[in-house]
Amino acid sequence: MSKLQDLVDYIFTSIPPVYLIIGSTVIFLVMTTFVYTMRAKASNKPIQVKKIILPPLFMSTGMLMFLFDEFQVPWTQVLEASLVGLIFSAFLIKTTKFEMKEDGIYLKKSKAFLIILFSLLILRMIGKIVLSNSIDVGELGGMFFILAFSMILPWRIGMLVKYKKLEKNIK
Repeated sequence: MSKLQDLVDYIFTSIPPVYLIIGSTVIFLVMTTFVYTMRAKASNKPIQVKKIILPPLFMSTGMLMFLFDEFQVPWTQVLEASLVGLIFSAFLIKTTKFEMKEDGIYLKKSKAFLIILFSLLILRMIGKIVLSNSIDVGELGGMFFILAFSMILPWRIGMLVKYKKLEKNIK
């Protein structure tokens, strides 16, 4: 663990913060494109409970980042990031809809999802630029992870509730 901590320390002391911000933004752009592509493909196949539940479970492994000092976030910022994530999740829950077809339950395609996704991208970039002047890059990364997780978890729970309700109505 100490060698890993040394590597993290080296990265955060030898790479200028502006490059870390640019790099994480590029990674976020790639992930956003990946998520939208996966969602578009998923709408062509019936959805299953495991496809709703697994993304937040896989994402939860990212919590390991908080073992490192650079990513630790004060409780007030944890609460702020969580609250913003919950607010964003409400939009995702509201715009996520399912439909019944002959061979199963499908996720409806939504233009609102794309708009929400790109709005989050823009807000994230603005937030990083503004907050990077007063908050360390690692801490900022931790805050954005908390925001994303507290957005995705309630959204997926909302999806599961909607899915189960539709499934129950069908039976």
